[in-house]
Order: sequence, then structure tokens, then C-alpha cells
Amino acid sequence: MGFFRKRETQGKLTNNQYGKDSDKEPRQASFSKLKDNIDYLNKALRYSGDLKIRILENGSAALIYLESLVDQEKVTENIFNPVLVGKFSSIMDLPNGKQTENLEEVIPTLIRGHAVYIEDGNHKINQFNVTSDFNRQIAEPANERIIRGSHEGFVENTMININLVRKQIEHRDLTVRTFKLGKKTNVNLAMVYMDEITDPQLVRRVTERIKSITADLVLSPGYIEEYMEDSTFSPFPQMLNTERPDKAVANLMEGRIALFLEGSPTALILPSTFFMFYQSPDDYNSRWFTGTFTRLIRLASFLIAIGLPSFYIAVISFHFEVLPDDLIFPVKGSINEIAYPPIAEAFIMVIIIELIREAGIRLPQPIGQTIGIVGGLVIGDAIIRAGLVSNLMVIVVALTAIASFVVPSNEMSSTLRILTFPLIILAGALGFIGIAFGMLFLFIHLVKLESFGTPYFAPVAPLRFKDLKDTFVRLPLFTLKTRPKDAQPVRSERMQESREWKNSGKPTDS
Repeated sequence: MGFFRKRETQGKLTNNQYGKDSDKEPRQASFSKLKDNIDYLNKALRYSGDLKIRILENGSAALIYLESLVDQEKVTENIFNPVLVGKFSSIMDLPNGKQTENLEEVIPTLIRGHAVYIEDGNHKINQFNVTSDFNRQIAEPANERIIRGSHEGFVENTMININLVRKQIEHRDLTVRTFKLGKKTNVNLAMVYMDEITDPQLVRRVTERIKSITADLVLSPGYIEEYMEDSTFSPFPQMLNTERPDKAVANLMEGRIALFLEGSPTALILPSTFFMFYQSPDDYNSRWFTGTFTRLIRLASFLIAIGLPSFYIAVISFHFEVLPDDLIFPVKGSINEIAYPPIAEAFIMVIIIELIREAGIRLPQPIGQTIGIVGGLVIGDAIIRAGLVSNLMVIVVALTAIASFVVPSNEMSSTLRILTFPLIILAGALGFIGIAFGMLFLFIHLVKLESFGTPYFAPVAPLRFKDLKDTFVRLPLFTLKTRPKDAQPVRSERMQESREWKNSGKPTDS
């Protein structure tokens, strides 16, 4: 048996070694004949219908590109016309040009939207960047609107997104590292961080997880989240999604990392904590007591969104004595005509709300708004008149839906709606005891959860009083002199005394 184990181990090592060799960049030297080069590229690109081959100079040269990826005006003005009139004498004559003698290197450049110029009898292949640009106009994200502040939003182009970040951070420490993801898709991923602030161990950890992604297909940041997050089976998102440059910049300056995927306007911020999902740029664009008030309302919405239906079911089913005497008869009269228990009512209403919400998202915008109005008014009124659901249950579920929409993060909002169901079941089975066990389990899960080595429920667990200044409340900015500990920054100091003029006793204009 030991002999067979040894042979199996040697086989595994050999396979791994072959695997490493296969990861090296393939090489195929260019041919001296133009026809051989064209045949090789045609075969490598599977004789694709959009592969354009334009024969030039009486058959002694060819311009090759993928017609679906290039800008025809760039091809004509920058390459085709200069070649025809004889102005092309060297590689430096054409813009964004470089040379290679490796045909395998030419293939990915063609797929990226470049054009190649090949001459008969010449081993050197000239490559030019003529990629077409189809960029969406920079506008405010529809799902992250604010009252005051910048109304710019990320787009599907990574370079434009990095440009928006660099416009707000004009400093040499802003570092960008690029990766290729997806063996077949080869999509660009940019990792952005502040070199002198972000923890090098965090950068190393994130880099290792990015390089460990070996999937053929990576289309959206959702793929990256599932491949990289610490606990995939947790209902809570462990990376913050944002389409706002100001929000990304604020997190970068705290020592966090932003990931930008080509083709998506969403930036992933990591590490993230529970309280980050309840912070909005409006908290800092308005005065501190206004920001504190709105943040407290958002945090209260967490308890309302997951606990209000279960609390109502527990009261009606088990703990009627907690109601004031004046409410007992109206509540009892409201539910007497309902043929099934309150837990069934809750499930009916919650599912109807989810159906209306999903229909409003999937349908065209004018029809979606109509569906929302019809679903909220007509169906709600009809279901009460039919005696299927009580008036109070409609009010409770409507308040629950509104509370879940208060959260600035769409992912956290979806999490709250999902958590409503298990708490409803526990309340229907055990009453207040079931709610207590459910909330206790939820709190334990939040305390144990981590995001890239950062406690998810920080700064509450572990408790750090300094960071509480910007958690439940938002104290004045000049009191926030240090960066949050949960971001693992190398430099914790964010500012020195910013209101020295108040303590100097001198006029500010002297």
C-alpha cells in the first residue's frame, strides 16, 4: 500500500508541475510569409465572422482586426489612410503602437480591440490600439441618491472610475493594481488602496484571494463576493457595494480597499462592518445632529424590519395581555373574522409584498410604478374586504416593508426581508421566547462573523469607545481625529486639532 501511495503522490506532483508549465504564456514565432500568419490567426480565432482582414500594398501587407471591437474611424484615419498614402515608415508613426514577433501575444490584443499590421517577409508584427469606446454618461446612481453633495456615479469603464477616484484623492499614495479574472472572460479587475494607510497584510490577503479565483466566467462583482468572502452561507453581506465615488473615497481614506470590475459600475469596499451599511454620505454632508438623527432612524429600522411582524404574531397568538385595555376589543374584532392563524396572515402579506416589489423591478419603469400603486391600494383593500387578512396585519407588513427600504444598501435591505421569515416562524411557535432565541442567535452570529479578519460587529464587539463616535451617532467631524480600528489602518491619526482658532483667543483675520 505504501508503494501505491508513493506512486499516487508522484503522479499528483507531476500533474501539478505540468499545470504550472501550462500557465506560462504560450509562444509561437511569427512566420516570414504573410499568408501563414493570416492562416494561423484565422485558425486561432476559429474563423470568426467579425475577423476583418484587409489586404494592402498589392498583397504585401495586411491589416487585421475584429470588426465588432474597433472604432472604424480610428482605423481609417490613424492607420488605413497613412498606410495608403505611404506615410507609414516606422512603428513610431502610428499612435499607441508596439511590436512583437509572438503570434500568441497578438491574439489577446485583437480580442481587446487592437488592430495588427503584418508585412510579407517581416517577422515583426505591429499592434495599434483602436478600441471603440461606448461609455455611459456619468450620472448619479439611481439606488444611492442623496440630498447634498456630489451627484457623480461610477460607470462600466474601470479607467473612468479610477479617474473619478483620483480626482478626489490627488496623492501619490493612491495605488492601483490590476488583475485578469476568468480563464475565458479575461475581465480586468482593479484593486485600489492608499499605500501608507492600508495595512500591507490586508493587501496581501486580498491579493491571495483574488489570485485564487480560477473560474472560467467572472461577470459581475457578485461573483467576486462569493469567491472571496469569509462566510458565504451568512445572510449578511461582507463587502459593501457602492456606485458613489465620494463613498468609495471616504472608505479608502480610512484604510480600506476598493475593487473595480470592468463592465460593472459597482465598487466593492472591504473589509466592511455591519454599521457601514447604515451610513450615508448625507450623514456627513449635513450638520452632525441631523446626521445623527437620520442614522438612528436607520438603525431603528433594522429592528422594525425583522421584528415587527413576529412581535405582532406573538402578541396575537400568545401574549394578548400586553395590549392596553382600550386596544383589546378593536384588535380582537379585527382578527375574529379571519379563518386562519396570524402566522398564515403574515406569510400571505409578506409574500404579496415581495411579489409586488419584484414585479415593479422587472417591468418597464412606467408600468412598474403602476403595479406598485395597484398592488398597494387595490389589492390591499380587496384582500381586507374579502376577509383574508386583517387591517392590523396590512399595517404591520406595510411598516415592515418601508423600514427595509430605509437602509442605504440594497444588499442589506434584502437580508432584512429574508430574516423576517424565520422570526415569524419562531414567534408563531414559541411567542416572545421564540423571538428572544432568534434575536440571540442573530446577535451571536453577528459577533462571530468576520470580514477579511475584521470583526463584523465592530466597534460594538469588540467594544472600542473611540470608534463609537461614528457608529450609532455621528459626532462633529473635528472630534473624529483617528481612523476606525476595524479598517486596520497603518496610520490611525486622521487629523490634528482643527479648531485651534477657537482656543487661541485671537481674531481669525489677524
